Amino acid sequence: MTETNAKPLSGQTALVTGASRGIGAATAKALAAAGAHVILVARKVKALEAVEDEIHGLGGTSTIAPIDLTEPDAVTRLAGAIAGRWQTLDIMVLAAAYLPELTPASQMEPKQFNQALLTNVVATQALIAGFDPLLRRAAAGRIIGLTSSVGANPRPYWGAYSATKAAFENLLATYAAEVERLSPLRVAIIDPGATRTEMRARAYPGEDPETVKPPEVVADRIVALLAQGFDGLHRERIG
Repeated sequence: MTETNAKPLSGQTALVTGASRGIGAATAKALAAAGAHVILVARKVKALEAVEDEIHGLGGTSTIAPIDLTEPDAVTRLAGAIAGRWQTLDIMVLAAAYLPELTPASQMEPKQFNQALLTNVVATQALIAGFDPLLRRAAAGRIIGLTSSVGANPRPYWGAYSATKAAFENLLATYAAEVERLSPLRVAIIDPGATRTEMRARAYPGEDPETVKPPEVVADRIVALLAQGFDGLHRERIG
């Protein structure tokens, strides 16, 4: 058996949002190591290029797509460009997220709340709409949505973020139910649990980062889940 054939995701194409850092970057690298060609989506070009360099340095393949998902028609343009190059999309990992300042619900800053809605909810719907045809054409299309425990269990001062993550989960669960009997496309909603990321450091500035798991643990579990497959809407908390 050749090395290429031994890789569980060989020949598949994956798109990862939020791929410039944290769990998104770690997942992109893990997908590439598992044989997938990874389309890296984020706003910062240099950060994306750094992730791409790591992937290529380890013998993987990737393409960078630097866009702001919240810009009007940005996802439509991205989907059109990808459809012009690939016939299918096997995997879409939704790791991009925006964490507003933690405040009481009565004191939410409107601009930050709107940014959270655009990034965490509106962009998610645009990605579903834009890539639905390519995902359905795949032999077994998969969407992995990264959520937070506060989406299902609201916590004081996390209202803006928890409200958008609740909507994020609801949107993905609704889509999963809609496609379940029409195609082999399946959806997983993954709560990564406490993970060493810049976002967590902002939320818990006094926490020792060495006390929580690195993003690679989450990335490895996502790849393992994709390799083994799942049926119906899959929900899981990691660690």
